[in-house]
Amino acid sequence: MWCDNCLLLLPLRGGAIAWALLIATYSLAGGIFLLIRGQYIFFVYPEWQIYGGIGLGVAAAAIISMFALSNRSYIWIRVAKFLWPFIIVISAVRAIIMIVELQRGQDNILWECNNGGQLWTASAAAGISNPGTIPAAFCSYGFSSLNTAFILSLLVDLVCQIYMFFLVWRFSKRLEHYSNMKGPFHGGYYNA
Repeated sequence: MWCDNCLLLLPLRGGAIAWALLIATYSLAGGIFLLIRGQYIFFVYPEWQIYGGIGLGVAAAAIISMFALSNRSYIWIRVAKFLWPFIIVISAVRAIIMIVELQRGQDNILWECNNGGQLWTASAAAGISNPGTIPAAFCSYGFSSLNTAFILSLLVDLVCQIYMFFLVWRFSKRLEHYSNMKGPFHGGYYNA
């Protein structure tokens, strides 16, 4: 038995496009934030740029999925179906490393908050540019709230990506299933 609507929160194509738009929006915002202000949270030179780049990669995969779904393109759906497992694994590794590095940098973040939001001295001495100060919300809510928010948002991000992969896979199977329906004769009902 084929289940066309199993585990769907919204209609398949329209809901998947909306889900891809959601993922693209928050991944793009998070990637840009990490590229601009990541040096206040992560303290080894290229790591915030790597994390931000991965976030932009997730946004790109979501945009590819969105266009593939909107065009009903079998080729681009297959590209998206190929990309999502790699994106999910890379994002899971990134989430683990970000959580560990955030724990390691806890004292540095507290120092930045206690010293007017300026960049950690070792980072400034290494020549890392500081386009301002640490965002004030990070200091006002405290490290434990920041840590909890990061962990929860990374886990929600992974769940959203896994669900997006399911939607892309499901739409791909729907295209395959209906393209193979030829009817009782060789000409078929569905051939144009």
